[in-house]
This record gives sequence, C-alpha cells and structure tokens, in this order.
Amino acid sequence: MATVQLKNVCKRFGTAEIIRNLSLDLADKEFVVFVGPSGCGKTTLLRMIAGLEEIDAGALFIDGVRMNETGPADRGLAMVFQSYALYPHMTVRQNMTFSLRLARVPQEERDRKIAAAARILHLEEYLDHKPGQLSGGQRQRVAIGRAIVRNPKVFLLDEPLSNLDAALRGQMRGELGRLHQDLAATMIYVTHDQVEAMTMADRIVVLRAGRVEQVGTPQEIYRRPANTFVAGFIGTPPMNMLPARIITRESAGVRLALPGQSTVSLPLASNASNIGDAVTLGVRPEGLKPQSTGVLSGTTHLVERLGAITLIHVDLDSGGRAIAQVGANEEVRTRERISLAIDADHCNLFDHDGNALP
Repeated sequence: MATVQLKNVCKRFGTAEIIRNLSLDLADKEFVVFVGPSGCGKTTLLRMIAGLEEIDAGALFIDGVRMNETGPADRGLAMVFQSYALYPHMTVRQNMTFSLRLARVPQEERDRKIAAAARILHLEEYLDHKPGQLSGGQRQRVAIGRAIVRNPKVFLLDEPLSNLDAALRGQMRGELGRLHQDLAATMIYVTHDQVEAMTMADRIVVLRAGRVEQVGTPQEIYRRPANTFVAGFIGTPPMNMLPARIITRESAGVRLALPGQSTVSLPLASNASNIGDAVTLGVRPEGLKPQSTGVLSGTTHLVERLGAITLIHVDLDSGGRAIAQVGANEEVRTRERISLAIDADHCNLFDHDGNALP
C-alpha cells in the first residue's frame, strides 16, 4: 500500500482559508479517521489528497513522490463517497467492473478481481442483481467493491455510512474494520460521527477550522485530550467542564477549589500552573460517582436508562450542569438531591486558554 504525507498544505476559496498550513504523516496500512464538526475542512482535505481540489500551498507526497501536479486518475487512489453513485441500469458485477473495462484490463483478470472482491464483501449471490434490488448496506458494499478491484494505493472514504440507519451503521463499522484487516490497506476515512472514529481508527485526526487540534489513538485522545475542544467533542456524553482554582501544590498533585466552596485533591501536578491560577477541571461522566460525601452536590433533572448504563443529569448547586455515568442498577430518580465524588483517574486539567496541562 502507501504512506501519505502532507506538508504545510493550504486551501482557499476566495478570501476564506479552509485548510491552514496543515501537516500530517500517515503510515502505510494505517486506518486514519478525520473527524470534526461540519465546516472544519475534513472533506476538503480528503479531496485535496484525491486530487479533486487543488492544493494552493504546500505539498502532498504519496510513497515519497510529490503529487501536487498529478491528476486524480494517476495518484493510485480510490474514493468511496457518501452517495453510492451506482449505475442503476447495471448489475453489481457490471458496476464493479466498469472502471476495469475502461482501463482495458483483460477479461480473465477482471473476473478474478470481481470474484475476490465479492467474496471479501459477501456479495457473491448478488452479482447479477441491480442496485434497486439491494439494501442500503449492500449498495455501500458494492461501492466499496468498485474501489477494491482497482487495487489502489490508498482508500479514501467520505462519510460512507451517513445514509444508513443506526443499526446498519453499526454493522458496517464492523465490516469496514474487518475489510481493513483483510486488505492490509491504507485507509483515510472522513466522518463527523466521533463514535465511528473511536471504534474504527488506528489514529484519529481531530480538525477544527482547517487546523489539526490533536492526532492520536482513540484511547490517547479520549483519556488525554489536548484541549477543551477535543475533550468536549470526543466522548458521548462529552467531558464535564468545571471551573476551578489551584489553592495548594501537594507532593502527589494539586488541591483545587471548586464552585460552591468545596475542594478536591487530584494527582494532576503541573509546574505550568501557579497557586491561584484559574483552571478548568475536566471530568469524564464515568468519573463522577454518587456518594454521600461527594464534593459536588445538586438536583437530578434527568435520568437516562440506556440498558447497561445510566446517565444522571444534575443541576449543580454552584451553577451549571454535570452528567454522571453509572451502572444500570443505580437507584436514582429525577428531582432528588445527590452528591457526586470525583474519580481522579478520569480527570484532566486545562489552563485558562483551554490547553491541557501536562
């Protein structure tokens, strides 16, 4: 397969700068997911790699070869779009072989490639069906199969599951993960759905306003977000953000003053902050536990029972809200008083600019 390298790339539409001096190194056979809110530039970046958008500044390298001036057809890439873009009058076999016929690939090789792709995607019995006879998931597999038969250096996938219902998206996530393992392929996947990013990626690239906010494995980004934006974007429900102030520095960490005159000691020592500094304490929902001696108190306004877990939404006495994640058997009702303890293993500290403290 291939490595992909972006060096200080920029993209502008008129006076609007969509991609801003962005650099990335993507390894061979890696499954990388670009994730971020709408308008962050993730699809534009994918299209720049594909050659569908011109790079205004900087350089793109595939396997060490500069590709800025190389046309889309000669980059050795295959792209799967949000829409299936299948020819409705053609069978599955004809859709998958179309690009091979245009490239004048011999019939015997075409048949071999189609058979291999159909086997990988479990489409053997549908090769003579037309798209109108298939489910949404099957059509998406055909679109992926059309990319597989080209034996590309890199697969580019632009929100390929967004048109599917929730159950089918879950199934297709598993199938794409298996496909990546079977093909040992380099894949770049774009989504706004952080669940897709967390479940499929080897590494996640979190984008905001055309810039990279953080690159890391799903666990790295979840446990140690680089800033409050990443902390709030990655995770369902998102990380709780509590205003705090450093009041003492201890041998094992710091002691924080929280809203409502409560304090908490956490092993989150950082020489980057001084006593008296305002900070933000980030706590994942699973890091807040109902406990009579908890440092946070409030009133529950919503209890969501989601089967294996329960989410408790709390109006804090000090102002603001927090969400605690507990087990399914936790006995909690709406509009009742509750105190919450903080588990340091699920905490992060951020400075006044929102950047993570080391």
